Amino acid sequence: MKPVSTLTRLALLAAVPTALAGPAAYGICQAGCAAVVMACYTAAGFTWGATLGASAPATVVACNTAETKLQKA
Repeated sequence: MKPVSTLTRLALLAAVPTALAGPAAYGICQAGCAAVVMACYTAAGFTWGATLGASAPATVVACNTAETKLQKA
């Protein structure tokens, strides 16, 4: 078996994604995002999860954009 070089090990280690918080913090973050999106849809008078496709009004599009930004944060 060929030994693995230090450079290869570092490259593999750099490719592994890192987590800055535990599972509980992740769950709290997801719940917070969902609460904000639910409030946005409710204020717009729609149900989150109902598909409107290309005919979605601007308020639903704004809620979807907000959700995308929250999920990327």
